[in-house]
Amino acid sequence: MNIIIVGCGKVGQTLAEQLNEEGNNITVVDIDSESLQATATQNDVLGILGNGATYAIQKEAGIENADLLIAVTDSDELNLLCCMVAKKTGNCQTIARVRNPDYSVEADFLKDELGLAMVINPEYAAAGEISRVLRFPSAIKIDTFAKGRVELVKFRLPENSPLVDLSVREISTVLKCDVLICTVERGEEAYIANGDFKFEQRDVISLIAAPNKAAEFFAKINYKLQSVKDLIISGGGKITQYLCEILERSSISVKIIERDRKLCEYLCTQFPNVTVINGDCSDRNVLLGEGLAKAGAFAALTDQDEENILLSLFAKNETSGKLITKIQRTDFDEVVSSLDLNTVITPKSITADMIIRFVRSMKGSIGSNVETLYNIIRGKVEAAEFIIRGTSEITNIPLAELKFKENVLIASILRNNKVIIPRGYDKIQTGDRVIVVSKQLALRDITDILR
Repeated sequence: MNIIIVGCGKVGQTLAEQLNEEGNNITVVDIDSESLQATATQNDVLGILGNGATYAIQKEAGIENADLLIAVTDSDELNLLCCMVAKKTGNCQTIARVRNPDYSVEADFLKDELGLAMVINPEYAAAGEISRVLRFPSAIKIDTFAKGRVELVKFRLPENSPLVDLSVREISTVLKCDVLICTVERGEEAYIANGDFKFEQRDVISLIAAPNKAAEFFAKINYKLQSVKDLIISGGGKITQYLCEILERSSISVKIIERDRKLCEYLCTQFPNVTVINGDCSDRNVLLGEGLAKAGAFAALTDQDEENILLSLFAKNETSGKLITKIQRTDFDEVVSSLDLNTVITPKSITADMIIRFVRSMKGSIGSNVETLYNIIRGKVEAAEFIIRGTSEITNIPLAELKFKENVLIASILRNNKVIIPRGYDKIQTGDRVIVVSKQLALRDITDILR
């Protein structure tokens, strides 16, 4: 596919890298020559210097032959204008990143009126992910498939867990739970779990199940199930504001610590049920004075990665509550993961995943399309949801008789609103939603999992 990316910030760079690796023809556009050159050189893609909202620059970038334009500059208005020009000039799909809360309530209107394929709000998506783990604080991450009917839950195995030394196969017989273990992270290694795989202390496990079945499983292994009752947030930025909107419908008490007095006044006006403290959220005395030690959860959501990491490390020593850390950069993933910060939220990665899912869906065959895509273990294991739209060599044949590529797992089938944890005798049928967990990255069609 021919793809134009306008904006070479963090998200633009990530998209250029991942979409280029998947075999697309990428052109990047930016007014900043330094950012443009760095992105184009690192990824060996074409770079165009200039304003991506102008007809002349889009024409130079090849808009007339483009399949998709993605506008991810720092300006919402510029992103929308880029897409409007692209729709008038070329015959391509368009995606705009829109971050301003004032526009978020009008996302559907903007999408329909401007003919956008997607309107993406990374901060709102990040807030949604945070709200899910607050509902089930023992989870590191919760991803949803099939419009919420299937969940992929990632959690760390405690040292005294009854699962230690059990094999994957023994879970169904010992615990009698209808869940499927998908992956296990142990140190720097990632495994697609087969039946003989045995669990060890501190393993990070991902499982798939219907929400009620997942809750049943965690109850049997003595995991904390109740959602948190109170949350302290450091930083009052966009993610915090979206999170407050989402949590207004819950019973969670929210307290925000923010340095900027004017922002505090705005937050008080917008969210009268939220406690807002004007103070230095990096001051340990402020944090402890506001009840960090007894808080059910603490979220470090300032604009500085380093500050968020330090705050979470401090909170880790002061409270047994849920910890959530926002980190923008991904080039030190290994270092961050070694710190055991519990839940780490990376908005740019969430955005990139959404766009890459859309691109793969465009490239998919008529037989099946990628509906949802998550990186379970970034760069190592993905989970993709396919909608089966027609018959193929994978349909109406028992799974046990199909020849799958290595490190591929059919994790779940949704049929007529019923979640099926598949066994060897189950068959994939037209109309099913099928979730595949795989080390075979960049799957575009369900048949890509076959040898």
